[in-house]
Amino acid sequence: MGIYELINFYVIPGLVLGSIYALGAVGITLVFGILRFAHLAHGDLATFGAFTALAVVATTGVNPWIALPVAMVICAALAVGIDKVFYDYLSERPKIITVMASLGIALMLRSLIQVIWGVDTETYTRGIVRPDNYWGFRIRDRELYTLLAMFAITGALWLFLQKTKWGKAMRAMSDNPDLALLSGVDNRLTTMLTWAIVGALCAASGFFLGLNTELKSMMGWTMLLPMFAAAILGGVGRVEGAVLGGLVVGVAEELSVLVLPSEYKAAMAFAILIVILLVRPTGLLKGKLL
Repeated sequence: MGIYELINFYVIPGLVLGSIYALGAVGITLVFGILRFAHLAHGDLATFGAFTALAVVATTGVNPWIALPVAMVICAALAVGIDKVFYDYLSERPKIITVMASLGIALMLRSLIQVIWGVDTETYTRGIVRPDNYWGFRIRDRELYTLLAMFAITGALWLFLQKTKWGKAMRAMSDNPDLALLSGVDNRLTTMLTWAIVGALCAASGFFLGLNTELKSMMGWTMLLPMFAAAILGGVGRVEGAVLGGLVVGVAEELSVLVLPSEYKAAMAFAILIVILLVRPTGLLKGKLL
């Protein structure tokens, strides 16, 4: 196998898949870093965002890229609503209760998706899209746009967290919620903002997965473990760590088929998760200790 074949058939698809994982992992790391619990409904929230974009495309006939911001806004509102209705009153209870509640939310969202859109496979556009050749590297436009969009979204979020008042409030709440409250941070509004960002990121990750593959009602559940592995690998609480972890997990999954049967590709994320928890629980970029 030549270097171009390795890159075109394994590395590039791995980077595209990893960028999708990265968007989801950033949301997971925000929830865990700021709200202190593992959100098991994350994948199904991403699926809902993907199918929301499909509904916009189907009803209006617009380009899927135009439907993306609409889906992000709807999913952000849904995430805030879920927090208000289901998670908020559990904030003073042990976090394991909130984790179990999020599993119930995941089942509810999945059932809602299956009731509205059914269980058949859907796509945003029909037909075969051939890759373009860039000096020997073969990549489709949508794959290139996925990578660029991921870096743009996560870069904008990083700047927001570092430079803005509300971003600093989110970081303060992540470091110490009680001290942030005493310093004048409105924890309730900060929590709402966190969920809005998480919902928008979920919609983006689900959209890009559907754009590059297909839309299925179970697709969010299958990407949940890789997203958690990416967040923990990079370092919980670190946006840049989630991006790095997502890219590593995506490429590792694609490269694993060189030595393992393709049926075991999904197990690569689980293997990475176990190894990083045993060897370096804080992740590659020294995030929060789990």
